[in-house]
Amino acid sequence: MDLAKEQELCMAVMNLVALEEHLAFTVSKTKKGKYIDLYDAVRKMRSKYMRMIVKNNDGEMWCASKHTLVAAMHLMESGIKFGSSGEKKRAMGLFDDAVETYKVFWLIQEMGGKK
Repeated sequence: MDLAKEQELCMAVMNLVALEEHLAFTVSKTKKGKYIDLYDAVRKMRSKYMRMIVKNNDGEMWCASKHTLVAAMHLMESGIKFGSSGEKKRAMGLFDDAVETYKVFWLIQEMGGKK
């Protein structure tokens, strides 16, 4: 798989994780169990796409990979919100950190299997 395709799948995984988070909050707020089934379906889909991009399964690297993508996603979202409220300097810092965090994801993948 080429890098551009893997990068697009990373963005899809980030958004599926965001959907998981919103569904978890919805279950808690509404107390409606029907959203648990939807959450489970979204989680399975996210895992399917993660298997396509996560190359490092050493120790806890699967989870570290997921959390790295989630952190990058939340940094981007925060940057967007600060930027829209006119705090461009803070937004730029958040975007820079999002990119650095995203790079850590790829570094983790490169380290897979290496001793």
